[in-house]
Amino acid sequence: MAVLRVGVVGCGVIAQVMHLPHLTDLDDLFEITALCDISEPVAQACADRFHVDTVYTDWADLVAHDLDVVMVLTSGSHAPVAVAAARAGRHVFVEKPMALSLAEGREMLEAATESGVTLMVGTMKRYDPAYERLLELVPEQLPLVRSTTLESPFEPYVQAYPLAPRVEPPAETLAALKADDARRLLAAFPDGDDDLRFCYRWMLLDNLVHELNMLRGALGEPDRVEYADLSRTVCNVHLRFGPTQVHLSWVDLPGMARYRQEVAFYGLDRRVTLTLPSPYLRAMPSRLDIETGEAGSPHAANTTEIVSYDEAFKRELVELAAAIREGRAPRTDALEGLHDIALCESIARCHLTKQPVDNPSLLPEWATTSKELV
Repeated sequence: MAVLRVGVVGCGVIAQVMHLPHLTDLDDLFEITALCDISEPVAQACADRFHVDTVYTDWADLVAHDLDVVMVLTSGSHAPVAVAAARAGRHVFVEKPMALSLAEGREMLEAATESGVTLMVGTMKRYDPAYERLLELVPEQLPLVRSTTLESPFEPYVQAYPLAPRVEPPAETLAALKADDARRLLAAFPDGDDDLRFCYRWMLLDNLVHELNMLRGALGEPDRVEYADLSRTVCNVHLRFGPTQVHLSWVDLPGMARYRQEVAFYGLDRRVTLTLPSPYLRAMPSRLDIETGEAGSPHAANTTEIVSYDEAFKRELVELAAAIREGRAPRTDALEGLHDIALCESIARCHLTKQPVDNPSLLPEWATTSKELV
């Protein structure tokens, strides 16, 4: 099949550090045809660097361009662009989170389903080679899983990349986008306060969604949110997946560039820990530590595996192209994204009500009865 013509909406840091370089590397699969950013100088700088002829500041103009794929990499709601792109017959890739609510996700799913286009969500850690290896090693008897993320400033990690100079868009544009975000979050949690909506938006949907998505990929859907305590600096969540108890801790440590993320699976005869680097470090491998022992014996062993230097961001783009060409749903499709949103909503609800939530990632009937995406 012909190379896929791609239009990118949002030329921020993650686009410049990861998506645009990898799209360029994968020139047998993709051609970057058009770029869009609300800051015209940023869009033009990226176009100059990546040899793209067409630049827009209005995403509607990009969607109307002759494209095969629209990638939505903006920091605000992805729903308006994704829905319009799908209705225009474009395949759609959206960065995580898929949407800011299940209601938005429903619009996106229905638009993609009705148009028969692919809708993929960029939860790239599912494509990490070390994570895929972890799935082969998860102990059968698994009483406990622990996920710990030490968040840190991202700026030191991207200083070595040739980023476009930051030029703020017009103040009225920023004000309109901020107001739109606030309106959408109020609709998602009308009974919450500003702190709850902030934690739902930034701590859950923007940060912990990665951990939740990895856990779902390894363990299936959770049975219950037992406990949730959310703040802007520390979040603690306790989930139950059948007999397995799962504890998540996230803490913001702005004083040092020492990002660290661990997901540890504690079995009766084996412990497996996945340690992931900052997502802004290109081709930095994740590490697997496998601890074993013999019952009744002092004998123990610890093996460290570096599985691959292949980049997860690049591998998800390869999956996007394969799904489109093979006419199938991608591994991280719209339903996967909806399950993540449902779980984030349930965790926020647990924090708000101080009550457990059963079947927290369960989707409404409109999602489970939808046609398969192609």
